[in-house]
Amino acid sequence: MPTKVVAVANQKGGVGKTTTAVNLAACVAALGKRVLLFDLDPQANATSGLGLEKIEGASAYRPLMGEGALLEKIQKTAWDRLEIIPSEVDLCGADIELARTENCLQRAAAALQPVLDTGRFDLVIVDCAPSLGILTMNAFAAADSLLVPLQCEYYALEGISMINRLLSQIREGGVNPRLELLGVVMTMFDSRTKLANQVVSEVREHFGERVFETMIPRSTKLAEAPSFGQPIIYHDKYSAGSAAYELLAQEVVLRLGI
Repeated sequence: MPTKVVAVANQKGGVGKTTTAVNLAACVAALGKRVLLFDLDPQANATSGLGLEKIEGASAYRPLMGEGALLEKIQKTAWDRLEIIPSEVDLCGADIELARTENCLQRAAAALQPVLDTGRFDLVIVDCAPSLGILTMNAFAAADSLLVPLQCEYYALEGISMINRLLSQIREGGVNPRLELLGVVMTMFDSRTKLANQVVSEVREHFGERVFETMIPRSTKLAEAPSFGQPIIYHDKYSAGSAAYELLAQEVVLRLGI
């Protein structure tokens, strides 16, 4: 079974994108799958969220520039079956420098291919930067599918048309004709507010079954887990956030057929 590559992306910051990438990776690994989290965000929040230091030279920067192999950048984490390609500040330069290279949008796909060829992983989750720069486009070019976290607030609705437009541009522009929308996950859901429920029903109306059943609640425990360098299932296993990501992981595994 070929390794699946999923990009977790939303060009808006603060929507629970990295929280979703980190916790989904940990929960899928806890289900017995071999998972690689590829931190392609120069802010490196996914790296620190798994308790790793930001170390100079540890990121994908050089392999993306054609120097060295991405395989050598893979590091173990404290948890079984969960490994990571960390990020650090030098990735900021990649956005500018990649623009000057040949096949600038296909660099991540080319660097990732030898990793996929090893068959070491069932799933690669790419945490993208909260922008639509060259690094994010590289993630889209390398991915089989896209997972979009949407915050349960009014501005989320503006993001819907952007997602559709972007997907068709990437497919039709030849960057990645096979890219599919794996699904939309509603984050920071507060069932007590009318707005949150309205937003969810509008998003479900638009995307139908592409919207995951599981919604991620607004939660203090989820917000504090990264400061301990732990995914929520290890920080507070019995919290609502932990239960939600465990259910989301089951939905994702089912949709991907891994």
